[in-house]
Amino acid sequence: MTTPSQKIQLVRLAHARSGDKADWVDFGLFAWNAAGYAVLAREVTAQRVTEHFAPWLPGRVECWTLPNILAIKLVLHDALQGGGARNLRLDNLGKSMAAALLRMDINVSDHELAACLAAPRVGWWGDE
Repeated sequence: MTTPSQKIQLVRLAHARSGDKADWVDFGLFAWNAAGYAVLAREVTAQRVTEHFAPWLPGRVECWTLPNILAIKLVLHDALQGGGARNLRLDNLGKSMAAALLRMDINVSDHELAACLAAPRVGWWGDE
C-alpha cells in the first residue's frame, strides 16, 4: 500500500538564515522541531538544491547535516555571478536567496506532515 503524500514548501517546516561572501551564499536551514528535521535531512540534498537553483546557479552545492541543532548547512558556490557588487541581477544576495530556498518543494507523507505540524517548536526562546 502506498502512503499518501504531498508536495509542500520548506517554509512549512523550517526557517533559514543566510549570508554571502564574494561569489558564494551560505545558508543555515533550521527545522522547527525534530520531526521536521527528519524530513529535511531526507529531502534537502545538494542535488535537490542544485536543481532548485538551476536557473541562477552555475556552481556546485555543498551540504552538511547538523542533527544536534536540527539544521542543514548549505554553501552555493559561484552563486552571485562574480559577487554581489559585480552582477546585474537584482536582489541576488544571500537574504533574498534564503527566501527562494524556503520556496523549494519537498515531498512528505500525510502522516509526516501531521507529526511535524503537531510537534512543538524548539529554540532558544523556550516553551511557547
